[in-house]
Amino acid sequence: MRFTIYQESRRGGRSNNEDRLAHCYSRDALLLIVADGMGGHYFGEIASQIAVQTFVDAFKKEAQPRVSEPFAFLHARALDAHDAILEYARKQRFPDAPRTTLVACLVQDGVAHWAHAGDSRLYLIRDGEIAARTRDHSIVQRMLDEGRITPNEAKRHPDRNRIYSCLGGPQKPELDFSHKTPLQIGDVLALCTDGVWGPLPNDVMIAQALEDKNLIQAVPRFMDRLERICGAQSDNLSLVAVRWEENYADFDTSSVSTQDMSVTEIATCVEPFSKPPRAELSDDEIERAIEEIRAAIDKYVPGR
Repeated sequence: MRFTIYQESRRGGRSNNEDRLAHCYSRDALLLIVADGMGGHYFGEIASQIAVQTFVDAFKKEAQPRVSEPFAFLHARALDAHDAILEYARKQRFPDAPRTTLVACLVQDGVAHWAHAGDSRLYLIRDGEIAARTRDHSIVQRMLDEGRITPNEAKRHPDRNRIYSCLGGPQKPELDFSHKTPLQIGDVLALCTDGVWGPLPNDVMIAQALEDKNLIQAVPRFMDRLERICGAQSDNLSLVAVRWEENYADFDTSSVSTQDMSVTEIATCVEPFSKPPRAELSDDEIERAIEEIRAAIDKYVPGR
């Protein structure tokens, strides 16, 4: 495989960042994950951390060098993450479990497979246009689909942030899956939270922002623009984008090539859990929280 990838997460105007994102790859498989801890619930950042880490840990174990059944992997890991969040909440005796959205994509053999719950999105951008996009599990999206409101009304609707599927809720998440989607050279996969797509009048702006072949410059420039648009009201913003290049000619130093990786080698980029700015926790309390998160995950991803 050959691709260019870049990820970034920002707190925006919020006191805390409840988003988590990661990517990892073996010689023959690439995994992208974004999760948005849901505001209004306890410790949304813990739910999103558990979701991302569950996928990363399982990928490290299973991608040797590819995952045997991509859609089965996505389905099983989402349910494992859901159960791990509930397990953590039970052990902590939370009155209500923390919750998170999820969008995850696995690419191997030049084919993309993705799944999502909630309103974090995946965009497939081809030739400067949106070729595919996840559909939000939200009250507003359902109203749009039923023709009860217009896109303009959806932008201002008071229920625009209400979703009906997530990880960590009282019911198992409702997951939507893509078709097997062969990638073409130059395709861009962008996974993001609603802090990225929410302020935009249309999806075209995302396609335009990521047309630049240098994602390492394009993504931060796009995030800067979003923060200027939203100002102090900016939500957390998280985006991981990959440009599929596949052919090895004219190798660019900003690209990743997995051609020379060993069968068992895994590269990962996942932000470690850290102290939320709003929490007055000691270093020992943070370490204990990390151990408790790890224990909840390990129950569902054994044998790492």
